[in-house]
Amino acid sequence: MDKFIVSARKYRPQTFDTVVGQLHITTTLRNAIKNQQLAHAFLFCGPRGVGKTTCARILAKTINCENQSADGEACNTCNSCVSFNEGTSMNIHELDAASNNSVDDIRSLVDQVRFAPQAGKYKVYIIDEVHMLSSSAFNAFLKTLEEPPPYAIFILATTEKHKILPTILSRCQIFDFKRITTNDTVMHLQEICEKEHIKADKSALQVIAQKSEGCMRDSLSIMDKIVSFTNGEVNYANTLEHLNILDADYFFKLLDSMQQQDLAGALLLFEDINRKGFEGDMLLNGFAEFIRNLLVSKDPKVAGLLDVVEGFREKYIETAQKVNGSWLLSALNILNDSEIQYKMARNKRLHVELALIKLTYLNQAIEVSSGEEAGAKKKLKPETKALAFRKIAPVAYSPKQATGTTPSKAAAKEGAKLIIETPVVQEKIVTETVPEKIVPHPTPKATTEKKPEAGTGKISMLESIRKQYAGKNINAERDGIIPLTEELLKEQWEKFSQTLRDTKNPAIQSFVMARLRITSPGSFEVICNNNLEQKFIEQERNKLNEYLQLAFKNKLLQYAILIEEAEEEIVETERPLNTREQFQKIAEEYPLVKELKDRLRLELDY
Repeated sequence: MDKFIVSARKYRPQTFDTVVGQLHITTTLRNAIKNQQLAHAFLFCGPRGVGKTTCARILAKTINCENQSADGEACNTCNSCVSFNEGTSMNIHELDAASNNSVDDIRSLVDQVRFAPQAGKYKVYIIDEVHMLSSSAFNAFLKTLEEPPPYAIFILATTEKHKILPTILSRCQIFDFKRITTNDTVMHLQEICEKEHIKADKSALQVIAQKSEGCMRDSLSIMDKIVSFTNGEVNYANTLEHLNILDADYFFKLLDSMQQQDLAGALLLFEDINRKGFEGDMLLNGFAEFIRNLLVSKDPKVAGLLDVVEGFREKYIETAQKVNGSWLLSALNILNDSEIQYKMARNKRLHVELALIKLTYLNQAIEVSSGEEAGAKKKLKPETKALAFRKIAPVAYSPKQATGTTPSKAAAKEGAKLIIETPVVQEKIVTETVPEKIVPHPTPKATTEKKPEAGTGKISMLESIRKQYAGKNINAERDGIIPLTEELLKEQWEKFSQTLRDTKNPAIQSFVMARLRITSPGSFEVICNNNLEQKFIEQERNKLNEYLQLAFKNKLLQYAILIEEAEEEIVETERPLNTREQFQKIAEEYPLVKELKDRLRLELDY
């Protein structure tokens, strides 16, 4: 029986051509080898499992190869390449800085650099996880790294570049490795499955690539585990089971229940998910990612960001067109807050159920809030009206009319006239239906104009409009309008509430709890106990208004929705007496006690 070797080691790339997803790195290194422009120090940085150490080994093998190809690749047949592949090469030294991070380790490395290679051109020193070196070890390494011998090349590899001293960074040629894309990972896994004669579905490999998050080593390790678990067959179902991932079908069903406001269906689905061993935070996280994918699917410009299994891509795009964008944004906000507060919640299950309840009735909350915003905008809309001015006729000025003033003789001779303008007091009239029209007033004649009586003033436009509407009300009574009484109003209110009860409208409870109060023959008030009842009644305002106007045959019937809290009864309680008041009360009932205090000259400490 042959010894088993994991796929991450068995299929580790041996040449630059076989490196996956790092074309910008391998092209630069091959050109540097062909043009003989190699730097003396390299720094490879990037996420884990993307090929930093692999590229460092390929570079070390290639520069010592005796028969390099024209495109800068190693031959894998010469003595240097064979010794490197077997791990017996004396020109390559690897140091794990995580366990050898002291000054003494770096000093021993510097001592080895002094000796020239016995075979080959270069001695290559690969220092992995170089950010783990101490500050003193970095300082001991600075001089050698800046001016090494011509045959020495240093390759440093790290996952945390920000922890390395700037003096080290300035002495190295830096190469930033990127995460391997999902498509590149899937193609590489398919090649390995063909070589190993493993039957694998592409959807399963896509799930593995997404789970590895751009790390090739992790994806190969996951595939090895699933192959062992399923005896050589990798399909979508057993991959989800092995990786403990929620299927997207659950999220599509959950979304349908929420759009239909089916709370029972959503809770039963959560119970099914919980029985399969999935924690609540996994549901919140997975559903948030699902909502994010729907948001991405709504716009064709960003559809390239949709990283899902191919079988679900069309379903995401189709579902995204049916869901409101404001609902998706609000749901993403609720899920984000719930996921942050999940760790602090004592009752984890109740915390998740509350989030599902909010999402189920989110559409109704959005409709209520949008209605309030529209009403607020209408109220804040300013009314622009032109200013009306009254023309004032010139008045002849005579010195006899003025008291205490004498005109000049020159002015009297010339017959000068003084024009006096009186300010016009404007009255603001706000009407909802009839806009105000500006009609210029005719110029009054001095001979025929009569002055208004003192204390009465002129008849304002407001009074004229009131008389006009009063006339309309009289005509309306002749048209057969049913008068508004408390009994008829309650009767019609009950009939409208019955229609809500038949349609199972959630606002029925608010209508039952509301109180009615008539304020005028054409208006009344609806009294609510809290803000929530007011919102539910406000939501049915249009239907209720149309119903009552038709019932009372009065198109001018109006009502207002108010909130009045029940008054709390204040119970008066007697204040307990302090020590001084207690003594005074005792002294009033028993005078001898006070007399005894005075005779003994006692001073009481109250």
